[in-house]
Amino acid sequence: MDIYFDNSATTKPYEEVIKAVADGMREYFGNPSSLHKIGIKCEKRLTQCREYISSTIKCDKDEIYFTSGGSEGNNFILKGLLKPGHHFITTSFEHGSIMNTCKELEDKGVKITYLDVDQYGNISLEDLEEAITKDTVLVSIMYVNNEMGAIQNIEEIGKLIKEKSNRARLHVDAVQAYGKFDIDVKKMNIDFLTVAGHKIHGPKGVGFCYIKKGIVLNPLVSGGEQEKGLRAGTVDLPSIIGLEKAAQITFAHKDETYKKVYELKKYMIERLKEIEDIRINSPLEGNFSPYILNVSFRGVRSEVLLHLLEDQNIYVATGSACSSKVSMSKGSYVIKALGLNAKEIESAIRFSFSYENTKEEVDKTIEVLKGSLMFLRRVRR
Repeated sequence: MDIYFDNSATTKPYEEVIKAVADGMREYFGNPSSLHKIGIKCEKRLTQCREYISSTIKCDKDEIYFTSGGSEGNNFILKGLLKPGHHFITTSFEHGSIMNTCKELEDKGVKITYLDVDQYGNISLEDLEEAITKDTVLVSIMYVNNEMGAIQNIEEIGKLIKEKSNRARLHVDAVQAYGKFDIDVKKMNIDFLTVAGHKIHGPKGVGFCYIKKGIVLNPLVSGGEQEKGLRAGTVDLPSIIGLEKAAQITFAHKDETYKKVYELKKYMIERLKEIEDIRINSPLEGNFSPYILNVSFRGVRSEVLLHLLEDQNIYVATGSACSSKVSMSKGSYVIKALGLNAKEIESAIRFSFSYENTKEEVDKTIEVLKGSLMFLRRVRR
């Protein structure tokens, strides 16, 4: 039996999604940009997908732009808006697609302020208010952190930005929040939002951006007029149909899944108390997502423990899948931002849950952890 506790890296597609994509490839193989009947049929189906996706975040369908996922979306927003001399605010706690893009933008003359986070991974609203200047064009804050599960108060952040500046826009990386937490872009004063389909049991290689009507961006990919000229290239309609199906299933079961996962995380934390010398880095309290549990097993290296778990068909992570090899060699910059010591950083494991996980899987994992830690700690002595 495989025990998959790496759902923040990617999720197993729903069977209905696999069927929807396959059916879409047969029935909607045409190019939505074509002028004949087959193309028009595909364009209508694309519009239906756009309408449904827009309803999930309370925006207009014309504000939805399909992309390949979170990393492209984040690059698209930042590079499409920011120019030399602009001021940009983000945190030291963001996904690699934000952090590495920041390095490029700084080299091109964009001024960047990195906000620190507290022990719970939250920014200070006072720090944000002080950081906003007349040159601030964009603030980018992740809704739910992918390694720790820290949840930011996006509504308060959006309100503050609008009160403080007429110029500054708010971008939210909602990859780990979409389908799990409520998102109302108007109520939350969000100007840009990025989402990836494969985090909600949809296909890989598809996602979307919300771009508030009236905001002008430069395209990341130039060419044709697809997505209003902001993302050139033939639209992958079957994958978008798969994204729509994944969202429909996810939102239909959102509340019950949340409750199940909350109880599962609570149960796992209780069982982890049976193991000595550990640190729960993302507890249930302190505004952390129930979908992510980060734990330091002091005295062992996380990658060694990961492979011992893997030998028993238990799959976990040491950090973000997008930078896991870097995390193993240097330690996660996200966990460092919380102020943990070196031993806690090098021994951190992320468990991330989905609707499929069970208490029986937790029990099996705890027993394997006990045996693995006993072996590793004895070897270190």
